[in-house]
Amino acid sequence: MAARRALKAVLVDLSGTLHIEDSAVPGAQEALKRLRNAPVTIRFVTNTTKECKRDLLERLTKLGFDIAENEIFTSLTAARNLLEQKQVRPLLLVDDKALPDFTGIATDDPNAVVVGLAPEHFHYEMMNRAFRLILDGAPLIAIHKARYFKKKDGLALGPGPFVAGLEYATDTKATVVGKPEKTFFLEALRGTECAPEEAVMIGDDCRDDVGGAQNAGMRGILVRTGKYRPADEDKINPAPYLTCGSFPEAVEHILEHLL
Repeated sequence: MAARRALKAVLVDLSGTLHIEDSAVPGAQEALKRLRNAPVTIRFVTNTTKECKRDLLERLTKLGFDIAENEIFTSLTAARNLLEQKQVRPLLLVDDKALPDFTGIATDDPNAVVVGLAPEHFHYEMMNRAFRLILDGAPLIAIHKARYFKKKDGLALGPGPFVAGLEYATDTKATVVGKPEKTFFLEALRGTECAPEEAVMIGDDCRDDVGGAQNAGMRGILVRTGKYRPADEDKINPAPYLTCGSFPEAVEHILEHLL
């Protein structure tokens, strides 16, 4: 087996890895500071569709994280890029707080359906409207298909089950733009001058974070915070490069063994 190239980039998931809602993972801020002193490029990659990038950055800054907006690559950005490329007018099933990331995108007389996490929109009337558009030929675009995510009071349904319902009802397959899609990870690396083999991904989702990154050619580190559940590391093949307790432990491993 060929030797791995030297590590040049670290991709970090946000929700469940650095923070859970308005609480930081213990030690995560200090660990990020340590990582910034290493000779690596850092990118923050997230499937969150609960808020726009501006609000997300504000939340992270309030929690004491030193992060710049141009370091964050979101699935909302990837979705917007696809909409502009396809030149379609979407029915946006996303949280109202995420709408600023779609400013300037025409939504009148929709001819596409975009699904993110939108609890207030996941009711029969709206889902039926999306169903009829798809039956009439509108493409179904899933910002991501996460099964569930972590909230302070426990696990909560993600958009995946609702996307799957529309796929089942219309006998179509959604185009997925966020993690674990290979194109998402490669887009996140764009501008870093790093090959996938020179990058590692840290996240709490065995499939979307770690499995997706490893399928793109990166190493994957699974952390036991956020949505992690016992034996998650056994759900993907190949298994994670490493499973550890938290983001600070992942950073410690990187600094000691990968540089």
